[in-house]
Amino acid sequence: MTDSPVRGRQPNTAAAPLDRPQGAGPPPPRDYAPLLRRVLTLVAVGCMLALAGYWEWRQPFMAYPRAVASLMREPAPDALPMPVDGISASRVADTWGARRGADRSHQGVDIFAPRRTPVLSATRGVVVSIRDHGLGGKQVWVMGPGGERHYYAHLDAWEPDLREGDLVRTGSRLGEVGDTGNARGTPTHLHYGIYTREGAIDPLPRLKAGASMRREDSPDGH
Repeated sequence: MTDSPVRGRQPNTAAAPLDRPQGAGPPPPRDYAPLLRRVLTLVAVGCMLALAGYWEWRQPFMAYPRAVASLMREPAPDALPMPVDGISASRVADTWGARRGADRSHQGVDIFAPRRTPVLSATRGVVVSIRDHGLGGKQVWVMGPGGERHYYAHLDAWEPDLREGDLVRTGSRLGEVGDTGNARGTPTHLHYGIYTREGAIDPLPRLKAGASMRREDSPDGH
């Protein structure tokens, strides 16, 4: 005959705590020193890499990428000075979109001036291309604020010391008015264009806005 459990009493299933040896003290504290050393080492290495990167970024050979990064952050200007010395915006005809042959339209403005009149950069920027090619003949491309590309074409000559990668200021000389490319034999002029990420835009409103700003800033309002 088997014994039956006593009614009204439940068996105790809780695990009994492990007995500590008599006389044992508290557990030793955890040693965090190795972990702290690793964290401090990683922080030190990160600081050194950051300082090295900052030092390299400030070196002269990094001037080009610094300029490009700065220009890309800037907004494109709403007003521009005239890119041909001595010519006012009021003398520039609005020929944006005019037909040029069977399959082209005019994507810029033509600024007529005597041969060898200085051509000036309308913005600060980086010279990204200097070439004698195609319809534009002798031409200069400058990347300006907002990443816009400014196109100066039909030049008679480039500024002698101008090189691709040069940093230019507003008003820096880029070359001289001419009739190279498909303008050969026509009255000498600068073809000036602006190209955004979405394509070409009409430069004339900005040139007129620049002329208005100069009139407002002049003492006599003219």
